[in-house]
Amino acid sequence: MPKLSSGQRGALRLRLNGQDAEGLAAPNTLLSDFLRQELGATGTHVGCEHGICGACTVLLDGKAVRSCLCLAMQAEDREVETIEGLAAADGSFGPLQDAFHRHFALQCGFCTPGFLMSLTEFLRSNPDPSEAELREALSGNICRCTGYAEIVAAALAAANSVRETAKDTGDGGGGG
Repeated sequence: MPKLSSGQRGALRLRLNGQDAEGLAAPNTLLSDFLRQELGATGTHVGCEHGICGACTVLLDGKAVRSCLCLAMQAEDREVETIEGLAAADGSFGPLQDAFHRHFALQCGFCTPGFLMSLTEFLRSNPDPSEAELREALSGNICRCTGYAEIVAAALAAANSVRETAKDTGDGGGGG
């Protein structure tokens, strides 16, 4: 992004869920606002705007980040993954989304995108987690509705499903 004065907006390019994307951003535009307002990725929810709740979690080059604490310009020419990118190619639920649905791991759903993105990163690096490891990985996300038991059960089921699929296809596992 070129140097801009206060109030000016410049073109910002990135890869969003595997596709090239471009929009306009001021130097102080948050990644969460850019994704929602410029690119239409409204699945990224904004809760506390202080990085505490985790609802706005997205993956930036494969790492979970709070998009409310990240400037949009920090994503220039980088890969951003949001909940919209978790669906299968045909639009059906991905393994984590399906597990959350089957295990009733959401109620109001506001925190769900952040949980799913945090879990996506975690399960890619740890496809066979223990319950304790999952709880630790989820400790940065807040849910006020579920009590977490269903979320942990869904994550364990999703990890098992991904491992089984990997074993059947021989790709090694660890997907989102």
